[in-house]
Order: sequence, then C-alpha cells, then structure tokens
Amino acid sequence: MCTSMVLTTRDTYVGRNLDLEDAFGERVVITPRAFPLAFRRMPTLERHQAIIGMASVAGDYPLYAEGVNESGVYMAGLNFPGNAYYPPDRGEEKALAPWELIPFLLGTCETAEAAAEQMKRIPLLGVPFQPNLPLAPLHWHIADKHGAFVAEPMADGIKVYPDPVGVLTNNPPFPFHRTNLVQYRGLSAAQPDNCLDPSLDLPPFGQGMGAVGLPGDWSPASRYVRSAFCKRNSACDSSEESSVSQFFHLLDTVAMPRGAVRTPEGKWDITRYSCCINTDTGTYYYKTYDNCALTAVALTEERRAGDKLLEFPLDTKLRITWQEG
Repeated sequence: MCTSMVLTTRDTYVGRNLDLEDAFGERVVITPRAFPLAFRRMPTLERHQAIIGMASVAGDYPLYAEGVNESGVYMAGLNFPGNAYYPPDRGEEKALAPWELIPFLLGTCETAEAAAEQMKRIPLLGVPFQPNLPLAPLHWHIADKHGAFVAEPMADGIKVYPDPVGVLTNNPPFPFHRTNLVQYRGLSAAQPDNCLDPSLDLPPFGQGMGAVGLPGDWSPASRYVRSAFCKRNSACDSSEESSVSQFFHLLDTVAMPRGAVRTPEGKWDITRYSCCINTDTGTYYYKTYDNCALTAVALTEERRAGDKLLEFPLDTKLRITWQEG
C-alpha cells in the first residue's frame, strides 16, 4: 500500500507515502558516482549518476524503495500483489532483478523517458537478493520534470504507460485507475451548480460540496482518485518552502493512521514515512509516522563525488516546540 505523485511549481517535486505494517531497515541512502553497483547479469557500473533515496542496505548494497538521480529522474516501487509477474531465470545474458531496477536505471538514465524505454527492453530476472529476502511484487512510477510513466511487469510482458495525472497507487493495474477517473469527472473544488432542479432553492449548507462523492477510504482505487483530485486542485506559490509544505499536505490526504487499515495477519498498515524530493536540487525531505517534523538530506557535490554509500538513519522521535510567555 503506497501512493506516489509528481508536482511541478517552479521546480519539480516527487515523492511518496510508504504504507507498511513493519519497518524494513529504511534510511536515507546516497549512492555516490564512484560506488560500484554490481548486478547479477549486467556489467558492474563502476561510475554512474549519484542517487539519493530511501533504502535498506544489505551486504553493502542499496535496496531502494524510491530515489532520484542527479539528472532529476525519479523512480519508486509500489506494492502490486497478485499482478506483478517476474519470469523465472531463463539464462538471458542481460537481465535485471526487480531490486536492481532502481540502481541501474537511475544510475544510467538522464530522463524518465529513457528509463521507461529501458523498462520495455530489459528482461526481468525473478531472482531474490537473498533467500531470506523474497521478491516484493512491485510496479514502478518513473518521472522527471518533463513527464511521468508507469511500468507494470505482467504475465504477458512489461507494460509501460504514459502517466499524465502524475499519481500511482497499487492494484488494480494502471489502465483501471485511468478509466475509473471517468466516474469522478463531475467533482470540483468550487461549489456545485444546482443541476438537480434549478427551480428549487437548494443553497449549499457548507463549503466543499463540489467534492461530494470523493472517496474517503484507503483502498488503492480511492487513494488514486483522492490524490488526483487534490493534486489537480493544488494551490501554492512557487517557493521551496511553500512547494514542499504543499507536497506533504497532498500526501497527508491519503496517509494511513494506525487503526484504519488492518492486514489479514492482524497488523496495522501505517504510513511509515512520507517523502518529497526536489528533482532540481536533489534535496530529500521526509517525515515519519512518529515524527511529523520535516528532516532534509542534501545531495551535495561532495556527497555525489565519493565512493562509499552514505547512510542517514531516520529521525523518528517526536519533537515538540514549547512556547513560553
């Protein structure tokens, strides 16, 4: 369960809610240009674009949930159970395991369009990172300042779709979400006209009635519609502070509070973290479930130029500012 989106003001901002019942060792990780990125079937990238994003690190390898490279290309993996299909190992000379996609594509692609084209051509390799780390069923959101794409690994091949809305959630497959939006074309941020019977005096009894019918549950289809509506009607100025603040408010409209979504195993799905990345500067902002204050990590030139992974543990402790007088 996750929601990813793209918002452009003066700069382009990308990011997501990661909704999950358990932590996975996540931290902000910078992969600098000279850190060797090894792959099962592709040649090692001795030098590549620097990447910043949220990842767990296993065996000194960054397993990214999402990230942005220094060209401003964003890629995020979102849960896609029951639909994601990874073919068994067929011995292809060049193939990528799902956990290798983000490091490889962000390491080598300067545009989202180039990454989307690579997704169409590179065979997937259904091999886990380690036997104790099973493959996650995913589809991917790919974006930059020029546009966005969705890539879905299906049983009949990888499907890549243009994404003019700039939003992705989970199941069903992406074409459903685009078609489902048709049912909500009457929603508006403005007060509605009286189309029922203009001869009747039916004044609105409160603000926001143009969006009556906007789904409020946490299912992927409803989160998609809610995100699309809120993003389409987003209003903020173009400053960094206003844009970042607005981006997190948009993510908040689909965030999961503990107690709202219970898994079949009896656990609670919660929004473990929300992030916003400025694709122009590489600045990574995040907040966690227990710490709603924003923390930022900068992709500086010094950090881009190194040869060792840089790991930034999450600031998860709630901070309260007390005012006196």
